Amino acid sequence: MTLPFEDVQSTVPSLSLSLSRVGVTNVEKVIRIRANGSEQLFSARLDCFVDLGPRQKGAHMSRFEEVVNDAIGEVVLGESAFRAETLAAHIAEQVRDRQGARRAEVHIEARYPEHKSAPVSGIKTQEIYSLLGAAVASEAGTRRLIGVRAQGMTACPCAQILVQARSHERLVEDGFSEDEIRRIFEAVPVATHNQRGLGTLHIGCPEDCQTDIDATELVQIVEDSMSSEIYELMKRTDEGAVVEKAHRRPRFVEDCVREMIKGVVDRFGDLSDRHFVSARQENLETIHQHNVQAERFGLLGGIRSEIATGDHSAHHVSLREWLDGAH
Repeated sequence: MTLPFEDVQSTVPSLSLSLSRVGVTNVEKVIRIRANGSEQLFSARLDCFVDLGPRQKGAHMSRFEEVVNDAIGEVVLGESAFRAETLAAHIAEQVRDRQGARRAEVHIEARYPEHKSAPVSGIKTQEIYSLLGAAVASEAGTRRLIGVRAQGMTACPCAQILVQARSHERLVEDGFSEDEIRRIFEAVPVATHNQRGLGTLHIGCPEDCQTDIDATELVQIVEDSMSSEIYELMKRTDEGAVVEKAHRRPRFVEDCVREMIKGVVDRFGDLSDRHFVSARQENLETIHQHNVQAERFGLLGGIRSEIATGDHSAHHVSLREWLDGAH
């Protein structure tokens, strides 16, 4: 006679204490994501979590994999494709139901290609970006988060001013007039040190939001926030144009974050004040061994108000706070 297996996960733990998040991480899958009106297969990583009540010993880990496989199967085999954040929402809702949880959270990151033309030669080049999707499903509904990560180039304003000051002194010593010096600096970009920048931009949609945000627009905002775009394949004329553009638009890491936020405010005027925004920039230094980073996050309404009034907002709602607000 075979005894039935005990459902150990459903037994009462020795300590009655609820857990904030329990789940699986770094689940690797191939999924179909809609981007730029086309459908392609991409390699993605997923993290899935649920909350756990005080009278349940553990989550059923196999159910995470079952739900993910079912959702991915629907995406790959179905007639239509999910966006990354829509796929995350679908998985979160299914996981919450299967696990009997109050709250489920899913994060997805996929690498995907975009084709763009070099600035002068027009040669086509394939650039790789990260498409980010997340969702939290709760009794109140489902919050979705769409994001992108892109690279670019920045030129340091501080070092450029130092180089320009020294160049000005030499030009004066060589007999150039102030008008001639001004015209020289207008015609010839002043040297400075550069960084390769990594920009990340998220927009969070509240439970009742029906707006779809195009990841391509977010990529454009991120790239335009830096001194110049970068290209994997360039001719000499392209290299010259990229370097000159960067040196004519010197920007600190802080400038990049502010430009990203401005891009969201200007481009997405139809979004409600309850939408969440997060902009993060990391620059890989060339004359130091460290990197530099800046970040701004908060509700869109608070950001709009601060831009309009110039008043310093005392509290910025973080991504964790915004996600945890999905009760």
